[in-house]
Amino acid sequence: MIEVTGLKKRIGEVQALDGLSFKANNGQITGLLGPNGAGKTTALRTLFSMLKADEGHCLVDGIDVAKQPQLAKQSLGLFPDPFGLYDRLTPREYIAFFAELNGMNKAQAACATDAVLTQMQLQDIADRACKGFSQGQKMKTALAQAIVHKPTNIVLDEPSRGLDVMSTRVLRQTLSTLRDEGHCVLFSSHVMQEVAALCDQVIVMAKGKLIVQGSPDELCQLANKDNLEDAFIHLIGTDEGIAA
Repeated sequence: MIEVTGLKKRIGEVQALDGLSFKANNGQITGLLGPNGAGKTTALRTLFSMLKADEGHCLVDGIDVAKQPQLAKQSLGLFPDPFGLYDRLTPREYIAFFAELNGMNKAQAACATDAVLTQMQLQDIADRACKGFSQGQKMKTALAQAIVHKPTNIVLDEPSRGLDVMSTRVLRQTLSTLRDEGHCVLFSSHVMQEVAALCDQVIVMAKGKLIVQGSPDELCQLANKDNLEDAFIHLIGTDEGIAA
């Protein structure tokens, strides 16, 4: 479970986060929605201790990210944007590296890497250098490193950006499986159909603050709209678009 309370972060002259609070539960997929500049990426980077909050705190399975960052990271799997692969490494090397980084010894990392390569159907390219991979191959490799250490919580920043239909389908199926296995899945997206189809809970934020949190149906009912896109525009009080 992920809990964010009173999070504030100023970057230069911009108040990127302004008292943001929300909760993402185990066994659910939670979507983070907001217009450009809402603070979504800042919130995720602060959650993963890539940025230090000015005020407030993030708890991951009850662990304070600021006080025990390494312990918290062992309960987190990060799917980065962009995918962040090392071109000269093979998927096997890349995934095993992150498995060891998250506390596994070499034998455990090798075993866990074999398992996740099979899970993500990467065996045929497991020992090829990542340079030249398609977007779908990059996505599956990046997701494999995020889940290799079997974290309770998986955090994704716009995971479907640039993916074709088949790769997007694989991603969605994997996220649904993780949810069904009891994981907490938190991701940002600007694709309303994706959020409506996948998410149990949706966090709507603007100007670094929580606007509202609820299921897609609850948000539509609250805004008195027939679809999530129209509900989102109504709730944030703007017609400036929905890009992340």
